[in-house]
Amino acid sequence: MLKSANCGDIRESHIGTSPTLAGWVARRRDHGGIIFLDLRDRSGVVQVVFNPERSPEAYRIAEQLRSEWVVQLTGPVSRRPAGSENPAMPTGNVEVYAESAQVLNQCLTPPFYITDDVEVDESLRLRYRYLDLRRPLMLRNLELRHKVVKFIRDFLDARGFLEIETPILIKSTPEGARDFLVPSRLQRGSFYALPQSPQQLKQLLMVSGVEKYFQIARCFRDEDLRADRQPEFTQLDLEMSFVDQDDILALAEALYTQMVATVTPEKRLISPFPRLTYDEAMRRFGSDKPDLRFGLEMTDVTDLAKETQFRVFHTTIEKGGIIKGFVVPGGGSYVTQQVRDLEQAARDAGAAGLSHLRLRGSGLLGNLKEEDVVISAGLRMPIEWTRRLAERMGARPGDMILLMAGPSKQCNQWLSTLRNQMGQKLGLADPNLLAFAFVTGFPLFEWNEETKRWDSAHHPFTAPATGEEPLLEGNDMERIRSKAYDLVCNGMELASGSIRIHRPELQEKIFAILGYNKEQVQARFGHLLEAFQYGAPPHGGIAPGIDRLVTILTGASSIRDVIAFPKTQSGADLLFGAPSPVDAHQLRELGIRLTE
Repeated sequence: MLKSANCGDIRESHIGTSPTLAGWVARRRDHGGIIFLDLRDRSGVVQVVFNPERSPEAYRIAEQLRSEWVVQLTGPVSRRPAGSENPAMPTGNVEVYAESAQVLNQCLTPPFYITDDVEVDESLRLRYRYLDLRRPLMLRNLELRHKVVKFIRDFLDARGFLEIETPILIKSTPEGARDFLVPSRLQRGSFYALPQSPQQLKQLLMVSGVEKYFQIARCFRDEDLRADRQPEFTQLDLEMSFVDQDDILALAEALYTQMVATVTPEKRLISPFPRLTYDEAMRRFGSDKPDLRFGLEMTDVTDLAKETQFRVFHTTIEKGGIIKGFVVPGGGSYVTQQVRDLEQAARDAGAAGLSHLRLRGSGLLGNLKEEDVVISAGLRMPIEWTRRLAERMGARPGDMILLMAGPSKQCNQWLSTLRNQMGQKLGLADPNLLAFAFVTGFPLFEWNEETKRWDSAHHPFTAPATGEEPLLEGNDMERIRSKAYDLVCNGMELASGSIRIHRPELQEKIFAILGYNKEQVQARFGHLLEAFQYGAPPHGGIAPGIDRLVTILTGASSIRDVIAFPKTQSGADLLFGAPSPVDAHQLRELGIRLTE
């Protein structure tokens, strides 16, 4: 080893020893003949002193050093002089006097400072990712990710799970997103697909008698990207036989509860995890992944809106839409510009507009007077109606009521976006609280208006809820609930899973409802249906996303900050310059010709 100790580990207990250190020059300061150097490695930073009287040769080398040069040095550890300690550094009470030094490698001038407190354009960070990862914050993110994955492996191993790798090159099957296709050279004209998830593979492992399986799986989806999406991502893939929904949710809750206590003990969580049905989550929060760190619950007031003369409300209701909103505590004192900012936020979320009622003053709702209410144009109603609206929504004098009108799905989306923004703006979302919750009872199907057919709300292997199977013979598909469930935290979906179909006749019925004919079913899923005829056990699983979990635990704003080498939002790899063209010879070998 080129070093006998780590920079960040040097403490007062090392005084009197002479360790050999190696790392990068984080900072160099020349103070009147004495050179101070902050030497950084993965463990942290320690101050090194070069004194020309103690070691002229080491001092001569220190005069040449520049930012991010790689050096090795040896010298005794001493206590810093009184008054020069740095309590912000774990090594701030000591320093190393360099007696020998060696330059291991030089460095070009970095395109940005390797510190956490400098704002750098993300494109530049991704282009020079190997420099970006030297920053202490990024290294801490990767270290926490390692600890999370290690905890998962140890936790599941102790409970009898087998970690089994499944293929990366598989068959293309419809599972919700576009596949990444890989052309086969040996079978020209045929393609592999990169797995969107190991869904069918883990179900086949259950048929194989494995009973408890997991892997830290790489998954690939060719879809539009956002801050919480990447074309390739990592999930914990987990499947169990002879279980029901409660067994899987209990295991997931134990995993996350113990993980947080071990890996990020400074975080708090709500325990036991609340359980909401899909319908309840949509009704109360307008989202199937609600942030439960704060209230701001929503109320449907369509019936009260019918009493108004507001044309927007009446037009929406006539078209089958809803009027819904929530209360902003203390919003009654908002000035006009603050209200306009909220209206712009609503438009940014996709809404056509936003109605409001500001209830001025304080005291009892029954004492509210006409002059105490500031209301959107066109919505003015008698004070009795305002009191009834406020009572329904839980508003009091001093609060503000926000209302939106639109189709149910879109109205919920707009309000949910605005609710999350208000939760942050009002400081209601505690960054150290992890508000986990399970959402259950999802619809089994959802109508695709574009294709005029039913799609799986989860995936086509999800079992209908207990007692719902007879409804498959009818026409009310939207009523059928499933045995699908999500784990959400702080407004983000962390995991999704379900109890699977294990009987071939039921699976074939689901495929038929989704519009697949027998030939398509055989071509795409014949291997799975055949396996189900050889004694498939009841089984189910869940697939928590590793990237999103670490994002929440670190407080990062994007999953790109917890992935070593991520892609941009356009799917580009700025470090390697991928995707990139390939030469004509490679295409000819694959039997591929490019066309416009």
